[in-house]
Amino acid sequence: MREFGYERVHDVSGAVALLGADPDARYLGGGTNLVDLMKTGVERPARLIDVRELPLDRIEATPDGALHIGATVTNSDLAAHPDVRSRFPALAQAVLAGASGQLRNMATVGGNLLQRTRCGYFTDTSKPCNKRVPGSGCPAIEGEHHNHAILGASEHCVAIHPSDMGVALTAFDAVVHYETADGPGELPMSAFYLPVGDTPHLETALPPGALITGVSLPPAPVATVSRYRKVRERASYAFAIGSIAAALDVRDGVVHEVRLAFGAVASRPWRAREAERVLTGGPVSGEAFAAAADAELAAAETLPHNGYKVTLMRNLVVAMLTELSEEAVR
Repeated sequence: MREFGYERVHDVSGAVALLGADPDARYLGGGTNLVDLMKTGVERPARLIDVRELPLDRIEATPDGALHIGATVTNSDLAAHPDVRSRFPALAQAVLAGASGQLRNMATVGGNLLQRTRCGYFTDTSKPCNKRVPGSGCPAIEGEHHNHAILGASEHCVAIHPSDMGVALTAFDAVVHYETADGPGELPMSAFYLPVGDTPHLETALPPGALITGVSLPPAPVATVSRYRKVRERASYAFAIGSIAAALDVRDGVVHEVRLAFGAVASRPWRAREAERVLTGGPVSGEAFAAAADAELAAAETLPHNGYKVTLMRNLVVAMLTELSEEAVR
């Protein structure tokens, strides 16, 4: 690691001003991703601006029934919060499925959304990578790609986004709030992450220098019957090879509302809107669930060693919706 400056801040405007004065600086939350990338030389900030002591560590219900989550809330506190557990159980489950207990105690909500891919070519500075060095190539396409994207990728990048939390937030239409030198702003999760296209190094729609201040979840009664399931290559701490956040509202044997989002299949958490469209207003059955999964996965473009993800995600959709349908009619 090269030498870098360090400064702890106590107010949002001060943090934004510091980064504005030093484009080579980075905000530091829990550091569970950024510090690792600094050790490997992927990230080389001149200064770290520690935002952990900003007054952004609360989870509060708002007057309109939404739930606002501060950016410095730790993953552990998020998963344990009673409102999260009762109103958005899939979110609590997603957080607990990610990392280890020690890491969850350090990692923050804002940092989780900004974590970068764990693709081996991205983290190895001796290899080319369009996400790290634009125009250098994507060796994963011809190389090791068994856990890479099957949806929304491009010839320039097939890496996946590693967040579990982000999948659940995507399913429930979360909104990301941020602060810049020009004032506050917000982005829905549907617009927060940019498509890969030919610019995979541009990952989010955040303005330059923006500091994430929180995430809000709008009221979603359907989310009370929700779950998150993660498939990984070992039972202990590991990133997903496929995951799903799902919520279901069944009335008189008909799907009244459904939410579906996939993880570990694209460069961003993937909202399965086509599957939702196929299911809404239709019958509750294994056949209907499978047809909806097939409709969503029809757009999949696989590489020689990651085609198994299509079958994996199809099975996850059917299994999860079957379980939720049984719970919804109790």
